[in-house]
Amino acid sequence: MEKKILVSPTKLSQMIENSPESLVVIDTRDPEEYAKGHIPGAVNLRDFFTYLATSDEEGCNNFRRHFSDLLSAAGVDSSRQVVIYEDKLNNGFGQSCRGWLIMQALGHSDAFVLENGFYGWKAAGLHISHEVEQPERSEFKIDDKAIDEIFVDRQEMLRAIHDHDIRILDIRDQDEWEGLSSSPYGPDFAPRKGRLERSVWLQWDKLMEEDARYLSEEHIVAAMRQLGIKQHHTIYIYCFKGARAANTYVALKSSGFSDIKVYFGSWNEWSRDDTLPIESEVLTVSASLA
Repeated sequence: MEKKILVSPTKLSQMIENSPESLVVIDTRDPEEYAKGHIPGAVNLRDFFTYLATSDEEGCNNFRRHFSDLLSAAGVDSSRQVVIYEDKLNNGFGQSCRGWLIMQALGHSDAFVLENGFYGWKAAGLHISHEVEQPERSEFKIDDKAIDEIFVDRQEMLRAIHDHDIRILDIRDQDEWEGLSSSPYGPDFAPRKGRLERSVWLQWDKLMEEDARYLSEEHIVAAMRQLGIKQHHTIYIYCFKGARAANTYVALKSSGFSDIKVYFGSWNEWSRDDTLPIESEVLTVSASLA
């Protein structure tokens, strides 16, 4: 049975009250939003969302060093649970889920995502703090083998294009899938537009209700079935930098899909290597799919 990923605002409040010394709460929003108010005791770690990774050996080593230092500074060690939140799961482009996925890739499995984010915390009428936390530094230890259980690199994605037993899921926004924009940072932020060969598309926020809660398992399974993807399939997910892909990863993991990995370098890396194939034809998505 898959470990539960999401924790409710009420549950997090109880965790903070009962055992604050064994818990680190991480806010992934930008520092200005954090300063306006945050969950009591939360530390701000924006890099969970902004860090751009590459999947080669140097990139993976840089990734490990970068987050080992940041998490040590945030007071995270193997004895402490971590709960990560953003503003709202459907308006932060998957940043808290990306933070959770990074924790898994570093070998820290005792981590959770706050269901419906800071929006849900406020809606529950829970206390908001304006105090900037100064955590005591710890020593965060990495499991070097964990990353291969969570991420795939560009060579694995290249092989997957020719392996019809692997489903490649593109969950970027519609204009990126259609080939009109290279990224959420602007049409020409990355050098090429298009999509990976043999990928299927579902925009990342289509697996959520309007209130930013995930759809039921039944509805998520049905949505995937329409794409030809079933719970037993091997699935590789990509977006632009692994944030929206992480949001979809959490949705699928929470709905009984077990064999999933994320291409963390995603389109930001793939599009910058001219030797890697893409489909660049501009598409028009029908209204029924958008």
